[in-house]
Amino acid sequence: MLKNYLKTAFRSLWRNKRYAFLNITGLTLGITVCLVIYVIIQYEQSFDMFHTKKDRIYRVLTVMPEESGKINYTPAVPFPVPTALQNDFPGLKVTGILQMGKRLVTLEDVHGNIQKKFKPLVYYLQPSFFDIFDYKWLAGNKATALNDPNSTVLARSTAEKYFGDWHKAMGQVIKLDQQFNLTITGILDDPPKNTEFQFDMVATYAMLKINEIKDWVTIDDVHNCYVLLPPGQDEAKINQQLIAFSKKYKDPKNKNTHMLQSLAGVHSDNRTSNFIGRVASPERIRMLWMIAAFILLIACVNFVNLATAQAVNRTREIGVRKVLGSNRWQLKIQFLSETAMLVLTSLLLAVVLALCVLPFISRIMDLPLGPGMLVAYNVYALLFAIFLAVTFLAGFYPSIVVSAFNPINALKSKIAASKKTGGVSLRRSLVVFQFIIAQALIIGTLIILQQMNYFNKQSMGFTRDAIVNVPFRNDSAGNAKIAYLRDQLQQIKGIQELSFSNAAPSNDGNWWTGFKFDHQAEETKFPSITRWVDYNYLNTYDIKLVAGRNLTRTDSVREFLVNETLVKKLGLKPADVLNKDIDVWNGQIKGPIVGVVRDFAAGTLKEAVAPVFMSNIKRRFNSVGVRLAAGADVQASLKAIEKLWNENFPEQIFEYQFLDQRIAEYYKEERQLAHLYEIFAGIAIFLSCLGLYGLASFMAVQRIKEVGVRKVLGATPAHIVYLFSKEFILLIGIAFVIAAPLVWYFMHNWLNNFVNRIDINWGVFAAGGMAALVIALITVSSQAIRAAMMNPVNSLKAD
Repeated sequence: MLKNYLKTAFRSLWRNKRYAFLNITGLTLGITVCLVIYVIIQYEQSFDMFHTKKDRIYRVLTVMPEESGKINYTPAVPFPVPTALQNDFPGLKVTGILQMGKRLVTLEDVHGNIQKKFKPLVYYLQPSFFDIFDYKWLAGNKATALNDPNSTVLARSTAEKYFGDWHKAMGQVIKLDQQFNLTITGILDDPPKNTEFQFDMVATYAMLKINEIKDWVTIDDVHNCYVLLPPGQDEAKINQQLIAFSKKYKDPKNKNTHMLQSLAGVHSDNRTSNFIGRVASPERIRMLWMIAAFILLIACVNFVNLATAQAVNRTREIGVRKVLGSNRWQLKIQFLSETAMLVLTSLLLAVVLALCVLPFISRIMDLPLGPGMLVAYNVYALLFAIFLAVTFLAGFYPSIVVSAFNPINALKSKIAASKKTGGVSLRRSLVVFQFIIAQALIIGTLIILQQMNYFNKQSMGFTRDAIVNVPFRNDSAGNAKIAYLRDQLQQIKGIQELSFSNAAPSNDGNWWTGFKFDHQAEETKFPSITRWVDYNYLNTYDIKLVAGRNLTRTDSVREFLVNETLVKKLGLKPADVLNKDIDVWNGQIKGPIVGVVRDFAAGTLKEAVAPVFMSNIKRRFNSVGVRLAAGADVQASLKAIEKLWNENFPEQIFEYQFLDQRIAEYYKEERQLAHLYEIFAGIAIFLSCLGLYGLASFMAVQRIKEVGVRKVLGATPAHIVYLFSKEFILLIGIAFVIAAPLVWYFMHNWLNNFVNRIDINWGVFAAGGMAALVIALITVSSQAIRAAMMNPVNSLKAD
């Protein structure tokens, strides 16, 4: 019996090739989108889930309440926190983690001559890190490998890069930052891609003497703390104890406290950042699931629309089957068999298509999505669930419609497309549903693109174009050459301005600290971002003064510049803070405020402007910002800078970065999201138009005699096209009216994640709605014009 059903189903589909092609195309695309989105979500939700103690691992956050009532959360903690936690909570395993970025590592011969130079990503941590997190040790003992402050552990690929074979690395000595001779005491397998800790090399806290820092105010964005709770320990109880812990060690006026964040939350909580700089929030995951479901529903809607319309052409077949004894259940099974065959074919094609597009999506999203991710039991389960769901959703209703035909009317072909085949109202509703989704995706994507364009064009309070940042050796030897380097750089053709500092105005890793203002006994209630800059910093980056003057040329006199936000947080006006002292770290750095600068974005435009103070601390300079003149030969200038650097820092690896490119990286995640939505919006509108094309083709056949009569009575081709198109224009208009407020609500909430954001205007809705309408009209008109151009004599003869 089943074999007969399948054979009949195949013959039916073969007779209606165009109908089968349209449905297979739509379902294949819809299922492919589901597969790709599922793979993305599975990857994002797998971060650090391979650790065996993952449910007991937490990150310690700093909770920073503002006087306005707003509460900020940061993963950065003061440097004494890990040691103090270990002392006060003996049941916890605690590790501090300092991610210092890429550092210089050199391999030297017995005479101290440099043989090789590298720039690995270095993490400084406490040995307890490896009691908390699971990493595969290829060599060395995790219990003792980092006991010596002058020891280091390398990732396998790093060891192979340095020594050719990782087995040869054990016991070798490498030099870090031209200061520390470290012995390799362990080799780890490379960290998987789905972890926040993408280290090439790890060194110890003790080497940097971080444990000796007693400052409970200063926090660095790259310094985090993780803890492992004992089995059965309550997170809420620890959070209560952390409040008392904060009060014990911090000044009473410092209202900052600490709380725990689950390991899963490190990659999913958009209130905080992480070491890889990307967060997959629950809102984003839900949005991806919704897009996958809606696009698959569009494909199912196409199937239902086309199947119920196509049923008119099968009335005689159904009538014959009923006369020969087929009951309704047999007809339902027959139609569901055809549906299952179409869905199964689409599933197989979707898997092949997903394998082909995953590398493309991987490049767009900068994620390691490979074909192997489709070979998993959960993917098989998803495919089976899709098969059952789509077969039921797309096939159940049409099977009811077909099996309900009256055999006498069916044999006489008296079944009307607008009555017993599901009715025009159902098909209209389904078309409206499709275009609600399609227009919502189009308009939403346009809003995201507008926000990205806003980030690119909005002033950050400084110049970012044609500025190159070049790091240099940050020690006494490097600092001794600053005057010479400045003189030599000024002689390079194409360089307009230059400034030595510890960072450009906008930086993705900031050092926050408090200070005492105007000889007050207590530090400010708010932390501020520090910038150590020279006298030409404002000129190089075109930062404007609003009060006072610039820093003097000499660094022997300590002076400060502050921004407008810092002044506002003090409750004063710019003129009121001039000549008032700032005292940082209990007198270590102290001097008067000589100027107030206009606010600039020290982080990203996604955040509120932070309070910033700047001072001329030469020993903290580690890079030079060079502004190139308009029309300068960029490559020639860069080669000249490289030559100068290689002559003065032969042990260093010359590197540079354009400031505008670095800032663009801040919004990489949003750009990737926009590209992905562009693709999904395109697929949604394509699928919707695919359904329109099928319906328009069906209408053209059903109304062929009507068209012939109208042409005989004098109707023009334009009138015929209008006759076909007006209904679809109305349906798309209804879809727009429903989609517009939904899009506004969701996108308004998304934009609220950004401090600096666009206002949604009517133009983007008009553009999105018009785009959908034009594309739909082109689709429908192709069939309408074809019908309008037919010879009316042939139309009237049509059976």
